[in-house]
Amino acid sequence: QKQQKQQQQQQRTMGCVLTKDNVGGNQLAASTGKDWSEFLDKVEAVRKDHPDNRCVKYLTREIFNSYTPKQQEVLYRCTKTGVENPDSGLGAYAMQPGDYETFAKFFEPLIRDYHNADKNSKHVTDWDASDVGDNGVLDVTKLGLDELSMRVRVGRNLTSFNLPGMMTKEERIKFEKTMLKAFDKLIAMPEYGGKVYSLTPNFGEGEENPNLISEEKYQELVDAHIMFKDMDADPYLKSAGISADWPYGRGCYVSEDGQFIIWFGEEDQLRIMCMKKGTKLNEVFDRLNEGLKTVESIDGIEFATNEDYGYVTSCPSNLGTGMRASVHIKIPNLTKGGTDEKAKEICGPLGLSVRGTGGEHTPIGEDGTVDISPRARLFIQEKEIIAFLYSGIEKLMEAEKASAE
Repeated sequence: QKQQKQQQQQQRTMGCVLTKDNVGGNQLAASTGKDWSEFLDKVEAVRKDHPDNRCVKYLTREIFNSYTPKQQEVLYRCTKTGVENPDSGLGAYAMQPGDYETFAKFFEPLIRDYHNADKNSKHVTDWDASDVGDNGVLDVTKLGLDELSMRVRVGRNLTSFNLPGMMTKEERIKFEKTMLKAFDKLIAMPEYGGKVYSLTPNFGEGEENPNLISEEKYQELVDAHIMFKDMDADPYLKSAGISADWPYGRGCYVSEDGQFIIWFGEEDQLRIMCMKKGTKLNEVFDRLNEGLKTVESIDGIEFATNEDYGYVTSCPSNLGTGMRASVHIKIPNLTKGGTDEKAKEICGPLGLSVRGTGGEHTPIGEDGTVDISPRARLFIQEKEIIAFLYSGIEKLMEAEKASAE
């Protein structure tokens, strides 16, 4: 039954690429073909100078030329960012939910290389954390910590739309209006409530956007880490087409208590997250799981999945769980001098990433606060991610205490 669902989903997503209504007829070249020699020459040149760029490492002429002209147009768009940004470590994005099957000759070795997995690895989804910690409770006060800022988020995409890199402005608007129906149902539920904040100037053909916010309100939400920043400033997302048509189809839903948030129109169609200050990691984890079940139970919402890689995301780095679970934690002894080098030395072997409190490429807090999260996304179960975060915090605090002695 699962295999039948996968086949139906792939047929839908392939159909999505080839229909004029969903993609916009001018986006794909005619089936007569196109001369790609200049592009492939550039791929080889980048490969020579940037051996760590996985996109050009696995995109060979033989593989590219094995596809039909229409498929070549899509594969070009999947790989364009890695060629235009030679310093990329991965350098590829899927353009439609079925791309990981359609372009398996390219994506599979790239994915298994990036995630350090063998050819037989297969993703398994499991949110049941009842056997983790103390019967599912992960209380950081037992590690000597007080209240922490906790956040767990996942990337999700719907089967019925192209991924953000291939969406037209019209499709972005259609996607937002599809999600409004889901948001209305969440708002009507006492346990959620809330409001939608949209950046879309209008819905076209004279239709006003009732949820449009001002530039000042947008900046307020960005500063509060509730809304995402302008993606058009990111060269990697720009090359991939993911930031195109900004700000159409972009915004977020926020629950009444501010702890359940859904971004729409970012790198993935949806980034669904729970955030709160507390002492039990399992609380944000469990609420996110329930929230995901609620969202997908709404008519017209079906999350795209892949039989081998779990939940489909635009970037292969997020495949599988699509999850990032993080906490903000103070480690002043390990961050003396304003550097996180010692923290990274300890966290690296534990499979943890260290970031600034504002996200990747941002500075650590003046009081030594850093953002800690497990790196693994694929070929790991959801419950394992939250367990690794807890055990990682425990070992990090042991090192912080030892460095003070």
